[in-house]
Amino acid sequence: MTGLEGRVALVTGGARGIGEATARRLAGDGADVAIVDLDRTRSEKAAAEIAADTGREVIGIGADVTDPEQVAAAVQRVVEELGSLGVLVNNAGVTRDNLLFKMSDEDWDTVLGVHLRGLFVVTRAAQKHMVDARWGRIISLSSVSALGTRGQLNYSAAKAGIQGATRTLAIELGPFGITANAVAPGFVVTEMTGQLAERLGTTLEAFTEERAAITPVRRAGTPADIAGIVAFLAGEDSSFITGQTIYADGGRRL
Repeated sequence: MTGLEGRVALVTGGARGIGEATARRLAGDGADVAIVDLDRTRSEKAAAEIAADTGREVIGIGADVTDPEQVAAAVQRVVEELGSLGVLVNNAGVTRDNLLFKMSDEDWDTVLGVHLRGLFVVTRAAQKHMVDARWGRIISLSSVSALGTRGQLNYSAAKAGIQGATRTLAIELGPFGITANAVAPGFVVTEMTGQLAERLGTTLEAFTEERAAITPVRRAGTPADIAGIVAFLAGEDSSFITGQTIYADGGRRL
């Protein structure tokens, strides 16, 4: 799919995994892209690689999505250097898994902060430019964990919150030509799932085979699978879709 020529996208948490694949796909479809990540060095490296591969203008920015001042500066840089901002992908996320009785206040606050406060802070800063242009696409990454999963009370709450926030953004911003949707991946092979496998005392390869065996399509997801859905939601063909959560899980929700 093409059709993002002339658009500018900002992808949070875009230096690796689903975020990096999304930034790459959007650039491949013709958009200029800003990658915002807490790790500035990794963000700049990913941006340089994607720019070289796609021929688009791609910049890497270091910022904490929970810090309004850092986010405001990042968004301002995007607009100044790339000329506008029409597509926002709220992808930044972390995990701090534990059972309820072992979960600390910090575990809860960190996960809710990055996912929900981060979405709020970045979307609030970005929407001003979309409202002025009377066009925008906001795509936020939820998860099948929004339906509940053992050991992830904080993560499940955050991902469910993203779905509720998405519905509200669709209602508030729709009159300005802005759509808001969420994508909820199932098991996707990323650096984060590799860390999960390690915590469970297994290898990523064995963990992936196990999950694929119980998934109807008989394979695990890839970052590119999710990036393709985001690219569709960022384009014109999805202009009548808003307030929705699309589950990309190979047929297995939990």
